[in-house]
Amino acid sequence: MLQSKYFRTCLAIIAFLTILYLGSKVIFLFTPLVSIFNLLLVPMMLSGFMYYLLRPLVNFLETKKLGRALSILLIYLVFIGLFVLFWVLVWPTLREQIQNFIDNTPYLVEGLQNQFNKIQNDPSLSRFFKGDANLTTKLTEYVNSAITWVTNSMSNLIGVISSIVVVIATLPIILYYMLKDGYKLSPILQGLIPRKYRKEGQDMLKDIDSALSGFIVTRVLLNVVLGIMLYIGFLFIGLPYSLLLAVISIPLNFIPYVGSLLAAIPVIIVGFIESPSMALWSLIIVVVAQQIQDNVLSPIIYGKSLDVHPLTTVVLVLIGGDFFGIIGVLIALPVYMILKILFLRIYEIIIAEREDDPGGPGPIAPAGIEVEIVKEEQM
Repeated sequence: MLQSKYFRTCLAIIAFLTILYLGSKVIFLFTPLVSIFNLLLVPMMLSGFMYYLLRPLVNFLETKKLGRALSILLIYLVFIGLFVLFWVLVWPTLREQIQNFIDNTPYLVEGLQNQFNKIQNDPSLSRFFKGDANLTTKLTEYVNSAITWVTNSMSNLIGVISSIVVVIATLPIILYYMLKDGYKLSPILQGLIPRKYRKEGQDMLKDIDSALSGFIVTRVLLNVVLGIMLYIGFLFIGLPYSLLLAVISIPLNFIPYVGSLLAAIPVIIVGFIESPSMALWSLIIVVVAQQIQDNVLSPIIYGKSLDVHPLTTVVLVLIGGDFFGIIGVLIALPVYMILKILFLRIYEIIIAEREDDPGGPGPIAPAGIEVEIVKEEQM
């Protein structure tokens, strides 16, 4: 019985479920570990993100006979300089637009209502609203709720910043040691893999590292360039809050597929409050910039697709958002890429072992057919 594969599998499932049940009874013992994990999740995630972004630069400086530690400190100094430039050149305009947006929220809602009323009273467009006189009121209420939420979020920005002091304080330290000693992680992980599969494990780690590096670096480059294109386009058409809208679009576009739609919504709303023609031009700017990013810049910078179906991406984003909120949305695709590489590599190893073991169990035939084969061999 113990030699039966079915029996061993059932025992393994029972043991696993028993462990889960016993663990649920002493869950309070793991509460401190969960708290530590939640505390370190954001700084570790941001550090990993910055690690893949800055590692090529650190490696390049190291080839120029600069020590690794000195290269990292030099990059930190450059970042401090960029932050100072941002604070002096960009932040005053951005802060002014944020404050104006907060102060003008009631007028924005009123302007939106006026634009809806104009469209509804237009003879050429009134037939589209026939039989639904409350449509504009409902739309205005939805947009009003959205603007109020955004305004409250901006008003609570200081509180949010104060709540992530731990992240700001620990991020440079964690990132420094990741950049300095990150190359030591791969040999340590390879040492945990059985010697028989050491070569396959090394290839698997290289694939994961390459996939994460390519995904993060190219996403940052593409989204920053997209934000610059949007800002120039918004300035060209005279869209209000152009810098604020362009800055908001950069992090939103990190969300695959859905992010571009979310980034376009506030742009169209602000343009529509100004005038319907401004909303149309704003939409044209967003679509043109997105097309340039997807069809011109992506093949040049990235060179190949992620080989992830759009429907799979949307499902991953929804699942990640439901379980872990905005963090889950951002890490859903990288986690899927890692799991996909692990699964494919393990599957390749299993197939290769079966092909290398010709004496192993083959396809199991029904009992009657097996008897007939034996009789034919005896004849």
